[in-house]
Amino acid sequence: MPDFSLDLHGANLDAAYSRLMHGLGQALAMGARVVLVVTGKPRPVDAMDRGERRGAIRAKISDWLAASQYASDIVAIRGAHRRHGGAGAIYVVLKRRR
Repeated sequence: MPDFSLDLHGANLDAAYSRLMHGLGQALAMGARVVLVVTGKPRPVDAMDRGERRGAIRAKISDWLAASQYASDIVAIRGAHRRHGGAGAIYVVLKRRR
C-alpha cells in the first residue's frame, strides 16, 4: 500500500527531522502518494530508561510536518495499519501530482 517508506525510529530528533524532510522531498519527486513513516512505538517511561525520552519522534512529527516546506503537499496523516507498524508508524498522504 505505501509507495515510499521512511524509518526514523532509533534516530535522535535532529537526524529524524533531517531524514523526514529529505525523504518527503524524494517521495514527492517520485510521485508517491502514500508515505509510510516509522516513528517507533511510544513506551511507558520506567526507572530503567534513566530519563531517556521514548516516543519523542512520534510526539514531534505532526508539528514538523505542519511547519515544513511540504505542508501544502500533505493531504492527510493517518495511523498505520498493524502490518505496517501500527502505533509505531503513520501514513502521510500526499497530493496527487498532475
